[in-house]
Amino acid sequence: MIGTAGLTLAPQRASASRRTGDPFTLGVASGAPTADGIVLWTRLAPRPLADGGHGGMPDRNVDVEWQLAEDERFTRVVRSGTVAARSSWAHSVHVEPTGLQPGREYFYRFRAGGHLSPTGRTRTAPAPGTAPALAFGAVSCSNYEQGYFTAYRRLAEQHPDLILHLGDYIYEYAPGGYKNSDGKIVRSHTAHRCQTLAEYRLRHAQYKTDPDLRALHALAPWIAVNDDHEIENNWAGVHPGTSGRPNFAERKRAGYRAYYEHMPLRRSALPHGSSMQLYRRLAWGDLATFHVLDTRQFRDDQPCDDGVRDDCTQRLATGRVLVGSTQRKWLAAGLRSSRARWNLLVQQIFMAQHDYHLGPGKEVLLDTWDGYTAERDRVLGDLVASGARNPVVLTGDIHCHYASDLLVDFDDPDSRRVGVELVTTSVTSDGDGYDAPAGRAIELAENPHIAYADQRRGFIAGRLTPTELRADFHTLPYVTKRNAPSTVTASFTVADGAHRLARSSAPAARAPQAAAAAGAPRKP
Repeated sequence: MIGTAGLTLAPQRASASRRTGDPFTLGVASGAPTADGIVLWTRLAPRPLADGGHGGMPDRNVDVEWQLAEDERFTRVVRSGTVAARSSWAHSVHVEPTGLQPGREYFYRFRAGGHLSPTGRTRTAPAPGTAPALAFGAVSCSNYEQGYFTAYRRLAEQHPDLILHLGDYIYEYAPGGYKNSDGKIVRSHTAHRCQTLAEYRLRHAQYKTDPDLRALHALAPWIAVNDDHEIENNWAGVHPGTSGRPNFAERKRAGYRAYYEHMPLRRSALPHGSSMQLYRRLAWGDLATFHVLDTRQFRDDQPCDDGVRDDCTQRLATGRVLVGSTQRKWLAAGLRSSRARWNLLVQQIFMAQHDYHLGPGKEVLLDTWDGYTAERDRVLGDLVASGARNPVVLTGDIHCHYASDLLVDFDDPDSRRVGVELVTTSVTSDGDGYDAPAGRAIELAENPHIAYADQRRGFIAGRLTPTELRADFHTLPYVTKRNAPSTVTASFTVADGAHRLARSSAPAARAPQAAAAAGAPRKP
């Protein structure tokens, strides 16, 4: 686990002070760690919100120097070089140094035009045959308009070894296009709903002007995957989402390109037209294998015009797919061959059955695996058949914390446990949120496989050892004001081989919150 010495978090403030012409306003990032390599990222943008999406850079390539060192003072540089920041890719830089030592902490930085970037910390994955403990964080759903990214800051203060971002890194709406239930807009999006490459670039750049997001990027490597809002709300395969606007393939092309330009992804993820290779597998020694899924690009359209429904038999059709046959076979093969102690499925949408209707009948959200029940049965069946050890599904999207067991038959509470699902709430999406004990009790009674639910903002801080997974659910009392504290409101453990959740020691006392009625999520 990374210690607290060395790299320090910049003071939290509305915007970072910058020297005129400094091209490193968007910070630095690293990702996709292997036992001998890492991805290092930055983007040159002296005026990140300049019209046209080019960040105030000239229309020419610029040489960028990079260094990777064993110490923060860069007295022991182990890799260095020069790479071209290409104007055609918004002067983004992706460097993939190899030949590094496994399980090692490194520091990195960039230099361009006489300017030096902030220093980032990263680390490689442990060597095969080893299984040191892993501290990780899981986050998703950060809407710039609906709050401050304090949850990113509070997670950074936990000093995780690895960050899992589970989707909705940006939101594509025009200013005011998606308001909190109280109508509050904390800070405004850049102009226009994102449709063109320039608009997606501007939106990504705006999000990275946030100092809390930059701090979390600079602290540890990320494994990131997109969900829907990086392109458009509730899109599915070749089908546009809720906007109904034409030229969806062009919007996908622009959204994917901007996503690659702004994330620490490997060259294997380089977009090709309107498609992008996002499902992949990463090993963390013998402790864990991360099976990263893509639940958007290959799915059939949501059934019954999407939304929350109680009368949609189309969702039960056996031929409907979510991850698609090729990705499902890839996942099944990887699970069968895995020798890791823990197998973590990193994905976007709620997998467990979730009935929002009190009493007989079901009311489910059709943009989740509940809209694709046969595909869920196939994937859970593959988990069982593979014999893979300790399956854990990590999920975002739904703007609520949840912890649940995964069952062979969700309608039979006593059926076989396949594994567990940990769902992180949003960073800001839907604003401050609320704590509603009475409504939560009804929700959990209707879904006995779900052990915990919380509709406030926050993140999951997890710790893996060979014998146990521990998940601490952090919540924030508010995000519409700065500097909120975080509190652990629930903790769960999963013992090696148990395939089920156990409630851990009593969580810290909760701050009092206004009660609200329970009900189906307001997930746009």
